[in-house]
Amino acid sequence: MIIMLYIAALIAAIAFAVLVIYVARTLIAVRRTMNNVADTLEGVEKQMEGITLETTALLNKTNKLAEDVGEKSQKLNTLVDGVKGIGDSVQDFNQSLRTFSKGLTTSANNNTDSAAQAMKWGQVAINLWKKSKNEDKK
Repeated sequence: MIIMLYIAALIAAIAFAVLVIYVARTLIAVRRTMNNVADTLEGVEKQMEGITLETTALLNKTNKLAEDVGEKSQKLNTLVDGVKGIGDSVQDFNQSLRTFSKGLTTSANNNTDSAAQAMKWGQVAINLWKKSKNEDKK
């Protein structure tokens, strides 16, 4: 019976040793994996520093570009206001011409007889002037 106890103790010791060996191998693999993870994180950290610098530079350029666009937009607004003023002036001028033209048309319609008589007298005056010119040449 004591031999059975020794055999049981020996089996337990062997099982414990096998368990320790497998746990040790697992821990060694975990250590290697953790080292790889640490190396990878160092690389990522360096890349993030570069990305941060580039992002900051890009943000600064974007801000400068936005300011430039704002200034040019303000100048363009001034130009558009000037063009609008010119358009308003042209529109007012056209309205004045229409009013003047309507006035002339109304006046001409009201004074057709006088206008016809003035045209006849104007034609007579031109004919007399031409005739006197022809006589001077001869």
